[in-house]
Amino acid sequence: MPAETPPGSATCSARSCLLLLLALSDPLLGQKLVEGSIVSELVPGPVEYYALLPPGYVTEQGAEHGAEPLPLVLNLHGGGGSREVLKRQQPIFERLWASGELPPLVIVTPSVTPRCFYMDFEDGSERWESFLVGPFLEHLRGRFAVRSDRRGTLVTGISMGGMGSLRLAFKHPQLFGAVAAMEPGIEPIDDWSDMRPKHRFWRADELMQSAYGAPVDREYWNANNPATIAQRRAAELRDAGLRIFLEAGDEDLFWLYEGAEFLHQVLWRERIRHEYHLYLGAEHVGRTLGPRTEVAYRFLAAGLSDPEPDPAVAAARRRIDPLKRRLDEADHYGVDAELVGSSPPP
Repeated sequence: MPAETPPGSATCSARSCLLLLLALSDPLLGQKLVEGSIVSELVPGPVEYYALLPPGYVTEQGAEHGAEPLPLVLNLHGGGGSREVLKRQQPIFERLWASGELPPLVIVTPSVTPRCFYMDFEDGSERWESFLVGPFLEHLRGRFAVRSDRRGTLVTGISMGGMGSLRLAFKHPQLFGAVAAMEPGIEPIDDWSDMRPKHRFWRADELMQSAYGAPVDREYWNANNPATIAQRRAAELRDAGLRIFLEAGDEDLFWLYEGAEFLHQVLWRERIRHEYHLYLGAEHVGRTLGPRTEVAYRFLAAGLSDPEPDPAVAAARRRIDPLKRRLDEADHYGVDAELVGSSPPP
């Protein structure tokens, strides 16, 4: 039976007919939250995922393949979670898109094994880091109209996903332009030998040994700890210009604000630029997570394009910069070092 003629028209245009045919044949069209899975020898599988497509993806990105690709966000769930977290977050992103506060993005959340830390296990039994930056990223770029440059490839996560997002971004700054780590499950130490029961009272010995070796390999833990990575690769992170967002609530039931504060201090000491939020009265779960997610995504979006010149800043610089020539030391980041100690203005 021939397809019904759209109401109000005798025949459909060539373009609308094309879109109708695509809608019948392409499972991506007509949907916002789409499913997918991928099999890899690197990890237990198949790995199922959800991808949230923004308004306009269907006609501008899905059907018209020549359209400009969109930024890609890896959105990593917490320990014991799954891709379902993206379905629960969907109203947040739809509201931000509707208000124009968030640009179009393709947001993807894979389901990983419950406590994998998004890392390569010491014994090689699960290799989540290698999977995510390798076959999974390649798969997403092949299936969706997304950018492949580092500025257009972003990573974020919460709790275990916050830890994983930091590790991925710090170890692969050539792949990611920005990271937003929400209440990351990290400890306030940079060496396994300093680990105390209060730092991991919710993580049993068996769990730690499954990832880091039995007994725990000190150097392997250090090599996968975000604070230690930041110290060892500080120059690389500074040179890459990786945009870093770090946050936690100061009433976190796992005391993860201690790890976040420790990493903040490490980044400050190593002169690695970042944004840090310690939310007053915020917990690890509950009503604060929605607004905090919005803040994290606004940060990710802000790095996708260069800011417009600010005349007020330029005017202030013209007044203040000459005063720096009278100094004999530069600021913490050394951004105005070329001014310090130069001949003062007459």
